[in-house]
Amino acid sequence: MYAVVGCSDCSMLWVVEGRPERTECPRCGTSKAHAKRKQFVTTEDREHAAEVRASMLANRSGYGEAFADLDSYAAMGERADEAVVDDEEYLDAAGVDTDEARAADERASSSGGSVSRTERVKEALHELDSPTADDVAGYCEEHGVSESFAREALERLARRGEASESRGVYRLL
Repeated sequence: MYAVVGCSDCSMLWVVEGRPERTECPRCGTSKAHAKRKQFVTTEDREHAAEVRASMLANRSGYGEAFADLDSYAAMGERADEAVVDDEEYLDAAGVDTDEARAADERASSSGGSVSRTERVKEALHELDSPTADDVAGYCEEHGVSESFAREALERLARRGEASESRGVYRLL
């Protein structure tokens, strides 16, 4: 069972599934007994409840007639899937060799993918003995990550509590 309910405090409308004891407004957070909420429609079909809510919102904003001219969400969803350009067609139109793109994707997938810059900084902290900021920056530069990024990432990791620094030596927590 689905119900379109409203909040008496902020006028928010939303769809509730089942019959919970209490419901909380997603906008203002007001919690009330579900039975005390204004129920505009109850139905067994979630899509129907969503359509009713959308119609109410359209009417509220002055777009009720325009909304009435639209097909249902389900019908529009089916048409949207039909109208989508697939990846190969899109790449061909952009002048990309799809066979080369597929081969590059397979190479990247088979190699386990690349390591992010932040992961490279964490890797340095894990691999090096008593790593200082200079040690981590050097390690990262050897692995294609700029020294400035490595130093900034160290500071961020320490601020977030993912790493600690004591007397110039860093470690992962």
